[in-house]
Amino acid sequence: MNAPNGLSGSHMDGRVLQEHQAMRKEAGDSAASPAEDHPDTGSSRFPQGEIKAGLQTMLFTPKPPQQPRLERAASLDEQSWRRRRRRLLKTSQESLTDPNETSSSNGSLQEASPSPPVRSRGASLGNHWHPGSLQDATETSSFGKSKGSSSDSEKEAFEQGKALSSGKPRLPQIAPPRALPPMDLNVVSHALRTAHRIDSDCTDYRRCSGSKLVRQSGSSLSNTTRLHGSGMVCDSCSTDSMKSSFSLLAPIRAKDVRSRSYLEGSLLASGALLGAEELNRYFPDRTIGIFVATWNMQGQKELPENLDDLLLPTDPDYAQDMYIIGVQEGCPDRREWEIRLQETLGPHYVMLFSAAHGVLYMSVFIRRDLIWFCSEVEYSTVTTRIVSQIKTKGALGISFTFFGTSFLFITSHFTSGDSKVYERMLDYNKIIQALALPKNVPDTNPYRSSPSDVTTRFDDVFWFGDFNFRLNQDREAVNLILNQNLEMDMSKLLQYDQLLKEMKNGSVFKGFQEAAIHFQPSYKFDIGQDCYDTTSKQRTPSYTDRVMYRSRHKNDIHAVKYSSCPVIRTSDHRPVYGLFRVKLRPGRDNIPLAAGQFDRELYLIGIKRRITRDLKKRQELKDQKSSTVCTVS
Repeated sequence: MNAPNGLSGSHMDGRVLQEHQAMRKEAGDSAASPAEDHPDTGSSRFPQGEIKAGLQTMLFTPKPPQQPRLERAASLDEQSWRRRRRRLLKTSQESLTDPNETSSSNGSLQEASPSPPVRSRGASLGNHWHPGSLQDATETSSFGKSKGSSSDSEKEAFEQGKALSSGKPRLPQIAPPRALPPMDLNVVSHALRTAHRIDSDCTDYRRCSGSKLVRQSGSSLSNTTRLHGSGMVCDSCSTDSMKSSFSLLAPIRAKDVRSRSYLEGSLLASGALLGAEELNRYFPDRTIGIFVATWNMQGQKELPENLDDLLLPTDPDYAQDMYIIGVQEGCPDRREWEIRLQETLGPHYVMLFSAAHGVLYMSVFIRRDLIWFCSEVEYSTVTTRIVSQIKTKGALGISFTFFGTSFLFITSHFTSGDSKVYERMLDYNKIIQALALPKNVPDTNPYRSSPSDVTTRFDDVFWFGDFNFRLNQDREAVNLILNQNLEMDMSKLLQYDQLLKEMKNGSVFKGFQEAAIHFQPSYKFDIGQDCYDTTSKQRTPSYTDRVMYRSRHKNDIHAVKYSSCPVIRTSDHRPVYGLFRVKLRPGRDNIPLAAGQFDRELYLIGIKRRITRDLKKRQELKDQKSSTVCTVS
């Protein structure tokens, strides 16, 4: 190699190598250089003018030259590789701005773009490498490179360059084209949001479920943003799942729907409508709350202004699942009575069934979401009068199966009179033999049934009404006991009760129980007053109105409360009611179902009246606040 301006070859080589090492050290100190991960392939060329300026301004100590790293020149294969690489980079950059592209922006570029096999001077001094500088970097060779020679280091560098050609370059993160929309708690489409709308009573469930929603970041977020920008996905839906996150209904798999059968049922069948799976879903403890009330209305046309104290007592915190109301000597307008019941219970309940036998009425209300688990409702009547056309005394029975538990409700009116205990016992025996139930609904346990006693053909039986059993004491003796401020202890009165005596002897209500009585006698009052009979007859106060119950299985019925309603004074009888917790059992789907039928006309009338009543109260309060009277003294 000839030295310029008369400089020796060794002196020139030492100077150039020293500057080359200084540049390499400076490039190594730069931590932001992306090319420092690649192997060094040589130094760059220097102009002659730069070398002369360096010789005039600096003194140096010559050092022996180092053996240069030998690398071969770029071959035709490498040149074709560079052209392919430039085309791939150009295609990848165009896909970034293509609105129709639906693949992941970051992932596709990283997988398609190769990595540079060499490092150029520009790459070592800058923070980022650019596609335009790749060719210059590969064409630049180290100072003093020998052409045509080969070694192990040359082969290793070539193989490493080929391996890096399939690598993934690190591109800067791509920002979304527009601001991200605010994340809504409900990430479902409008259709699903309407289908799975939640009641206002379940707002706590929304807050609990909202904590599970986390906005994702990374390539999936960019992908979702691009889908929204292209109009392929609506803003109110999720690209991951179209299932509602807040639906209270459990999802049903398609294979379960295929295998689900409503014609043939089994106690252990999966997916049975009346089976254990549905029962546990609606009643985890397998018990249902039942309200049973009886009231002798004395045929009065006037109805109480408010039935809340009767149907919705304040002692229990929650309303019951089923309401059964029996009436003796009912009001002339039976429909008006049923409307008042629906108005009081409100929109959460529907009348499953109602029946009448003369002036005996019975109405069955149930929560509207439970009507699908009821069988067909059947009823039967019995007249205990000698003349069957007179229907003031007798019994009315209604029966149905709920899940796998059969129910029988009987309201009756026995013969009146203080001394007619035997006649009342005859009424009881005639009713249990003549009441023809069940009819089409199969018996849940026929092996424990008796053809001579209707109460043995059902799992749970409630018998309530005006039984007319009296206290075997005169009026004066009973008044003395009542004046002792008995409060909750009525044992001094109950020791004279005719019904308890006959039950103890096994004459009537065999197998039945009655909750403890802690209220005063429900008969006979002066209408509109809280005092007992003040007429010339001076009838003895008695417990004529009762609620009895029996079950096939021991301890299946638990009495929660047993009381009267003293605030309703439109009759000479006080209403008597009981609250019960009844155990349920799963059933089979082979029984005739009620198919969700209820009295829709009654439901609409009752709800309209309830709304009108509420609006009227609000208007009265508004008028009361707005009306002020000013007096000048």
